[in-house]
Amino acid sequence: QMPNKEPPVTTLTAYFQLCETDEFSRTLLYSEVPHYFTWNASTKKFQRRKQGTPVDGYPGIFRTYALGRIYTVSPAKVECFYLRLLLVNVHGPQSFQHLRTVNGQLCATYREACQHLHLLEDDTHWEATLRDASIVSPPVQIRMLFAIIISTCFPSNPLELWNKYKDFMAEDILIRLRHRSNDPALLLTLEMYNEALIMIEDLCLTIANKALGQLGLTPPNRPMHDLFERELQRELQFDRNELRAFVQTYTPQLNDQQKYDTVMQAVNDNTGGLYFLDAPGGTGKTFLISLILATIRSEQKIALALASSGIAATLLDGARTAHSALKLPLNMQAIETPTCNISRSSGMAKVLQQTSIILWDECPMAHKKSLEALNRTLQDLRRSLQLFGGALILLSGDFRQTLPVIPRSTPADEINACLKSSFLWAHVQMLSLTTNMRVRLQNDSSAREFSKQLLKIGDGKMASDQNGFITLPNNFSIIVSSKE
Repeated sequence: QMPNKEPPVTTLTAYFQLCETDEFSRTLLYSEVPHYFTWNASTKKFQRRKQGTPVDGYPGIFRTYALGRIYTVSPAKVECFYLRLLLVNVHGPQSFQHLRTVNGQLCATYREACQHLHLLEDDTHWEATLRDASIVSPPVQIRMLFAIIISTCFPSNPLELWNKYKDFMAEDILIRLRHRSNDPALLLTLEMYNEALIMIEDLCLTIANKALGQLGLTPPNRPMHDLFERELQRELQFDRNELRAFVQTYTPQLNDQQKYDTVMQAVNDNTGGLYFLDAPGGTGKTFLISLILATIRSEQKIALALASSGIAATLLDGARTAHSALKLPLNMQAIETPTCNISRSSGMAKVLQQTSIILWDECPMAHKKSLEALNRTLQDLRRSLQLFGGALILLSGDFRQTLPVIPRSTPADEINACLKSSFLWAHVQMLSLTTNMRVRLQNDSSAREFSKQLLKIGDGKMASDQNGFITLPNNFSIIVSSKE
């Protein structure tokens, strides 16, 4: 059995030890120590400076102009952030517990200690925002507002905000249960508040991938199976009658290129595959994708809708950004063989195992390693070495538009990051949309010519000079006499 080892001494723990034994150091903040002490890396102790300006009242203490710096911490790292806040405000702490002790009372968290020391801004602004919303907005909107505030705005006391406005956030649950039980005198209960908290936590997970326990609130009481079913329910919550009506109304409006028989055949046969829908702007891509999603979901199947950007995700019903849904690493290009941060026991794992199709819009914007990470993850989750674990993947977008953005890179780096540079591209089956529906509906010959010229530029068919520059047609710009 290995003996328990003491944790290594750091400059912070050495500062605590210094405050225990040195009376003068108890007058200092952590960042002020380098003015009067030097750090001995061998002994891992602070030593008094032997030169500098003498300090009145403290013989043998000398001051210099050496600067001490404490690393900045993101508010997202909650306890580290509040620990740093205490260190820059509390003089002479002798331990981590001492830092959390205010007026003789040991606080449970560094955040609570900061609150008792009045180091945090009050929540007057957020309180006023929620108060206004409680007057004019329905509970579902108040819950959304509250979720945004606690997950992105870091209020100092989210629990107090919840306790003050929880009745408004749970009001629709109360009304629903009054109707169900035929009891108009029914009052709010802990179970109703718990249901409201579950809804709020779902929103926080979607917005910031954080549970309420990470945001200063008590986690709701969820049955264990609910942790796994939440993601599944999100993908199965669509109204099938509305979806069928949508499909029946708009399918006749598709042109021949927009017919999606190939995709539906792959869905019905469960054969998997990797498809790419090449669709320049105006060819009706979003319209077609919406119909594909509606058709599959109307049959009570899962169609997972992803997009490379938040704006693209808002155009598709039930879509999320790929980074949010798949838990992709942020430093994708720095990882040799990245995977999605999805455990086999998670709710999203259940979705990926059961989905009939994964549709990823604006995929050309994504780094090729994003798709490769999805491939590895699906092979693991579905326990299959087939491409994407046998799942059906439909990518869509336009390589003539925005490609992956690689910081401090060369054009060669950007090309290497494109999907077409991935080993997966050899397995892609191409689908194309070329008819510009916006131009056809306008019946404008100049717009039709503009569309053709734009495609010609995107396809690299426009003649360029010796420097690689092209001359834009006159109808691409309007000459003005001044900038005003």
